[in-house]
Amino acid sequence: MFGRPIREVGDGDVVDTRPDEQAVQAEKRTGRRIRRGPVLLLVALLVLALIPVFVARIYVIPSGSMERTLHGCAGCDNDRVLVDKLTYRLRDPAPGDVVVFAVPDSWTNSELEVPSGSGNPVLDAVAQLLALVGITSHTADETDYVKRVIAVGGQTVACCDERNRILVDGVGVDEPFLYFLPEAGPLRQAEFGPVHVPDGELWLMGDSRNDSVDSRAEGNGPVPVSQVIGEARFILWPFDRIGEIR
Repeated sequence: MFGRPIREVGDGDVVDTRPDEQAVQAEKRTGRRIRRGPVLLLVALLVLALIPVFVARIYVIPSGSMERTLHGCAGCDNDRVLVDKLTYRLRDPAPGDVVVFAVPDSWTNSELEVPSGSGNPVLDAVAQLLALVGITSHTADETDYVKRVIAVGGQTVACCDERNRILVDGVGVDEPFLYFLPEAGPLRQAEFGPVHVPDGELWLMGDSRNDSVDSRAEGNGPVPVSQVIGEARFILWPFDRIGEIR
């Protein structure tokens, strides 16, 4: 008298063998997810590959020319920095910016600065992630540099006033980030200029002022803005140096 009645199936009965509608729909959804998996993976890889090309990219600093703003030396835990590629689509570089740029052909390429990628965007994207966590560093087919913008097009730059400061348009510039490597020579800046920076170009120098190959070197000079890849924004690794680049 309690519960659901049990109905026996006889010879003359017709049994409904149609599959349950919910089970059918669940099976269809599973099939769609399986088919979408490779597509989503491909899209994710494409996005991962395009981000370093158009938006931002991680670089390894292997030299000391930007000490102590950026660390880089043989046998040490080199800084991994995030370079913003979008900012300079909206504005030009300004004095004080730390920029990564492609080395002009006319420059003296005697200083290894920022290893870039292999030319394969997917492999480069994977290398970015590995470099971020310190598993590996980039091997470069080309070399980019990282320096600080000291003067822009239309300005005149020279060294130095009686306080050992760079002069921009005749005015001494305070540079609290300046560093002199004791074993690299005199703790003073080498005299140069005055140099008028052409429109559309930048005067670039390393923060480690007596240990940097930059715009001052013979045959180098200003760098076209078109050579700039992006602005170095953040130190992402090592952990104890994570933060904004000032």
